[in-house]
Order: sequence, then structure tokens, then C-alpha cells
Amino acid sequence: MRDDFPEGMVWLVGAGPGDPDLLTRKAERLIAAADVVFYDALMGSDVLDLAAPGARLISVGKRSGRHSKAQGTINDMLVEAARAGQRVVRLKGGDPSIFGRSTEEMGRLAAAGIPARICPGVTTASAAAASAQASLTLRGTARGITLMTAHVRAGEPLALDWAALAQPQGTLGIYMGRAAAGEVARQLMAAGRDPATPVLVAVNVSRPDERLIRGQLSALAFLVATISDDDPTLLLIGEAVAARESLCVQAREMVAP
Repeated sequence: MRDDFPEGMVWLVGAGPGDPDLLTRKAERLIAAADVVFYDALMGSDVLDLAAPGARLISVGKRSGRHSKAQGTINDMLVEAARAGQRVVRLKGGDPSIFGRSTEEMGRLAAAGIPARICPGVTTASAAAASAQASLTLRGTARGITLMTAHVRAGEPLALDWAALAQPQGTLGIYMGRAAAGEVARQLMAAGRDPATPVLVAVNVSRPDERLIRGQLSALAFLVATISDDDPTLLLIGEAVAARESLCVQAREMVAP
């Protein structure tokens, strides 16, 4: 065993979007070395099966606003397990540092004097683009990508800089976007984004029941109508995620004499 995971240490490990083949080699090694794994909701059994026989597997997941454990409680559980001399993995979907509340957990561990590190993972936006054979950026058309979450507390407005987000030369990746899809489309179009802007609705990314739904921004509310509240949904908006045939046309135009 390498010396980067001694007893009493915590690793925040990115499990990727769901497909165990998208785990990094480091993530797989850390999971197999852990004495206890605290894992998020929707974590697939194929990933959890990588834990060593006898390792404790503890669900602390959050799903559609239903929290099995408050964040403060999770933080305390990590500290308690590490103080007991265990090797602790906090297993998170996607990448721990993208909407994964890693700062809160790392801060609590640091305050308690617990050594902790982060193992990055494949974030859902990257995996969704790969599944769709699309890109998140596109030379001359999409010069950058903005990742954000549409999840807000009940009763709170989705307060974002819509004018900035409506700029055409960029891709938007909106996590937890199903419930707010209609408002996202209305606000972007009101701020000037073209109603014909391509969108990709990615559901259960990289899993056997993955769904990829293509359309235009003006139809976004309709596109998500059949998606369950419990299905993790990502919205990708921008020219770069257009159907491959459209991108081929654009590419030919870019290289034409």
C-alpha cells in the first residue's frame, strides 16, 4: 500500500457520473484501501463493489431535496471515523470540487486536525458531451463553458446574471436543471439568447438507462416533461452541443477556401 493513505486520513474521492469504467485508477485504489466509505445517493453498486471485503459502506446521500444526513452531521461523521484510526473515503458523484461541497468538508477536517486530500473525478458535463459525441467548446463559436447549478432552496428565486449567460459565444452546463428548465429557457431568451440555440438534456449520464434528448432552447420545458424528479439531469446549452451533422457542416465552412 502506498503511503498516501495512512490510518486516520480522509480522501474525498470523485466517483464520476456513474459508469465504473470512468473512475480514475487512483479513485479505484483509494476505494479498495478504505476501512469506511461514506457515499452519495445514486452511487452504483458496481462502484461500491470495489470496496474491500469488510469495509463499512455508509449512505449519506442527498437526492431531490431529501437529505438522509445534514451536511454538518456528515462532516462530524468523517472526523469521528478518522479519529478512530480508520482510512476514510468520502465518495462523491462526479468531481468533489464541482457542486460537491468539498470546501465545507475539507474545512471541517482541517479544523479538527484531520489530514485530508481530494481525488478528482470526471464531471457529468464532460461525460454527457462524450456520450453525445459533442464538444463543450468549439473553435470560433464556443470559446468557453460556464458550469452552474439550478438548485435553490424552496421559495428562493433562481438569481443569476442572465445577461452574461445569454451571450452566444459559450456553452452553459446546468446541473440539477430539470425543475428549473422552463425558467432557464425563459430567462435566457428574454436576455437575448436565440430561441433556436441547440440544447442537450442528459439524463442518468453514463449509466445503462442514460437518455440524451436534443432540441432547441425554446422547447426546453417540453423536452424535460417526461423526466422523473429522481433522475439526475444535466442541461447543456449552446452551439457546440448541436447534432453532429450540424457540426460537420460548420467545420467544412470553417476550412473552406
